[in-house]
Amino acid sequence: MIEFPVSLDSFQWVPPPSSLVFLIHLLLLLRPGELNSEEVKVIGPGEYILANVGDEVEFPCHLSSYQDAEHMEIRWFRSQASEVVYLYQAGQEPRQRQMAQFQNRTKLIKDEIADGTVILQLSNVVPTDEGPYGCHFLSRNFSAEALWELEVAAMGSDPHISLVGFKEGGIQLRCSSSGWYPKPQAQWTDHRGQCLPSEFKTIIWDAQGLFSLETSVVVQRGVHSNVSCSIQNPLLFQKKEFVLQIADVFLPRSSPWKTAFLGTLLGGLPLLLGLVAMLALYVVHKQQRSQEKLKKQAEKDKGKLTAELEELQMELDWRRAEGQAEWRAAQQYAVDITLNPASAHPSLEISQDGRSVSSCGSVPVPAVLGDPQRFLEQTCVLSREHFQVGRHYWEVDVGRRSRWFLGACLEGVARAGQVCLSPATGYWVMGLWNSCEYFVLEPQRVALSLRVPPRRLGIFLDCEAGKLSFFNVSDGSHIFTFTDTFSGPLCAYFRPRAPDGSEHSNPLTICPLPVQRACVPKEDDNDTWAQPYEPLDPALDLW
Repeated sequence: MIEFPVSLDSFQWVPPPSSLVFLIHLLLLLRPGELNSEEVKVIGPGEYILANVGDEVEFPCHLSSYQDAEHMEIRWFRSQASEVVYLYQAGQEPRQRQMAQFQNRTKLIKDEIADGTVILQLSNVVPTDEGPYGCHFLSRNFSAEALWELEVAAMGSDPHISLVGFKEGGIQLRCSSSGWYPKPQAQWTDHRGQCLPSEFKTIIWDAQGLFSLETSVVVQRGVHSNVSCSIQNPLLFQKKEFVLQIADVFLPRSSPWKTAFLGTLLGGLPLLLGLVAMLALYVVHKQQRSQEKLKKQAEKDKGKLTAELEELQMELDWRRAEGQAEWRAAQQYAVDITLNPASAHPSLEISQDGRSVSSCGSVPVPAVLGDPQRFLEQTCVLSREHFQVGRHYWEVDVGRRSRWFLGACLEGVARAGQVCLSPATGYWVMGLWNSCEYFVLEPQRVALSLRVPPRRLGIFLDCEAGKLSFFNVSDGSHIFTFTDTFSGPLCAYFRPRAPDGSEHSNPLTICPLPVQRACVPKEDDNDTWAQPYEPLDPALDLW
């Protein structure tokens, strides 16, 4: 090889032509995978997960905004991406790249993958599973991941104490236990709780990755009552303990006065029995006084608790009355709204009177995730009417549907061809998922706790105040209020969330106001949730 001397001074930087600079900027703007990476995040199970040996652990991951992940690549990995725990690729689940230690132990739950939520189950947890994990979502327009740490623990067997023999003028005891993780800590204590120095301690790591422990102590004379051996798991802060009763009479000792002491003890036995009887009477009397004192304290605590419950009940009744007053005031601004078929997704069916919407099928997922038609999978419909000033109230019968979204969105968002996108700017929505999870989107999901599941929902819009409130018409209670600045006219938002999958797939129906009982579908006599709210007897209405 011929070497040529090169000097940095011989090189001069020449600026590229303006056309080349423009081309470089254009390529940087069009780089795939970076368009939405800052807008979408992956949320994992948290910073740490604790699992017991032999149990099953779940690794849930979901996107921060509702996006269909069915055609993405989702990878669960150990400390680096090449260590594959589980791989999902656009509907396929190739197992050949999975690490050997996780084969036949993983299961993917993808019931909610259309909303960007997946769960990986790992069964029969072992100590070697401990360490860092992560999940990575990859598509043509973004790439993001979440990381966490898996900690593994195991509580071993109960300590077993055995008598080894006599040693150094005392008794040698041995304590053993097995099946611990991580490495356990052992401690001997006497009857006063003071630590006893151990003679030796051995910890062995077996083939299953668990620890076995053995320790011993020599108990000298003067240790009356009990001696305990406790073994603690440093990760769970839990321990197992064994207590052994010991008396000096079992300890070896040669004493010239032992015989004389026994003779004196036998001679004074009647006096000793009398003293024991007096001591027993004293103990019984003291216990009776203690029980009477505890009984008085319990009655005092009971009265205090009763007063606190009454105060809480009064506050609850006051809040109910306040919520009902706010709801009844909102009903004064009732408006008549109808659905706009032109804004409806093809999989929705609008009634002839424009007051009901129901799901009638599903739409195939497009091959190109960047296609704007992809967003139409999020099935919804808007109202014909739009509101920019004043106060407006309408009610929607949700029946017994297990999934739905209701609220309002900016009319300008709809005109831009972005109807039914994820809950971002321009959307104020409340929803129900799988019959039990009520939540609002502002913009992340915030769970709600409702005393009575609503069969009919009231929505009140105050444009000037920038508020959108939700009421449970079933009991007249206030649920939630959005406070924001509305930058334009708003439309009512309806999304039945097909497929519903429940036995009662009622449509979402706009109720005529003033409210008519005929608006609500016929319910069973025992369905108290659908009945109009009536105050209960305070003596019976505990919570």
